Amino acid sequence: MDLRLESISHRYDDVEVLRDISLDIPAGRIVCIVGPSGCGKSTLLRFIGGLERPTEGQVVQIGAPPADSINPLTYVFQDFALLPWRSVEGNISLILSDHGIRGRKAESIIADVLARTKLSEFRKAWPRQLSGGMKQRVAIARALAVNPAVLLMDEPLSALDSQTRELLMDDLIALWTRQPFTAVYVTHNLAEAVRLGHRIVVLSRRPGAVNEIVEIDMPLADRDLANPELDAKQKHLWHLMRAEAEAADKELVHD
Repeated sequence: MDLRLESISHRYDDVEVLRDISLDIPAGRIVCIVGPSGCGKSTLLRFIGGLERPTEGQVVQIGAPPADSINPLTYVFQDFALLPWRSVEGNISLILSDHGIRGRKAESIIADVLARTKLSEFRKAWPRQLSGGMKQRVAIARALAVNPAVLLMDEPLSALDSQTRELLMDDLIALWTRQPFTAVYVTHNLAEAVRLGHRIVVLSRRPGAVNEIVEIDMPLADRDLANPELDAKQKHLWHLMRAEAEAADKELVHD
């Protein structure tokens, strides 16, 4: 299933947040959205996921989600959103039971996503026993359990330290390499964007508009930030964003 954003604009009262955003999100690709603070990245993601409606424009689904997709548009948040009174497998089983999936079928799905996210030996653990990186793996496993057509990832690694963030990026690349998925990935981290994104959408400062779309035609498994091509892409992204990031920062300071 592809997604198409058609002329998305939005206002909150007198504040114009987004302006005339049109964008294609093709199946089997990771589309990263970057931009200065306050440019509307997370707001745009909420429109894509159907949590809110824009003032103008629409999000169009092209084609059908996979036949076994339980929840076509599924979020992964930066704060993990795990229930502390449920174990790892309990957090995953809850979302399945909400869709009427229990018993052997649920057990099979849980075993599969735990194996894919390297969590099989931690299925009985409690969230309080897990590191930040492990908690985010559980959140990703829970999202994968409903076999989404599109993963909506809102700063999923921003709460983690740099070493854990690198490990999680490696895990996401390995997951995608084994079984390609579609994702819209919001981040302020340009290194994440060039490591993970097939398409990087650069938004301007508020009102957020598409400044440029940068394509990276390199297999995810081959990406290394020491690669001159990726280094050049990251520098180009920063060149696009630097002046607007400075302006946005001054706006935030004055608020």
